Amino acid sequence: MHVDRLRNSIDNIDAAVVHMLAERFKCTQQVGHLKAAHQLPPADLDREARQIARLRTLAENAKLDPAFAEKFLNFIVAEVIRHHERIADATANGTTNGTTVNGTPTNGTPTTAD
Repeated sequence: MHVDRLRNSIDNIDAAVVHMLAERFKCTQQVGHLKAAHQLPPADLDREARQIARLRTLAENAKLDPAFAEKFLNFIVAEVIRHHERIADATANGTTNGTTVNGTPTNGTPTTAD
């Protein structure tokens, strides 16, 4: 049935999205640790604005609703900032040990957003 083939494709795409998000968060986790080490703020409003503009353009070119793409990025960025704040707090308190921040695993887990 044609619906089953389409659903299989959707499942494959969903899996790819999850894996790409995991890779993104691994990178943003490293950014969070660098920001904390250099006492930089968790959020970078200029970068966020540039990223939103870039993502909106990519969405338009891909025939995806730019407003949806912006909401999606805002959701991710909010989570990253939350994790950057956690990393900064843990670093300031001397409680980071490379594997957890406030009891939350940091290896491969979304813990920063850039």
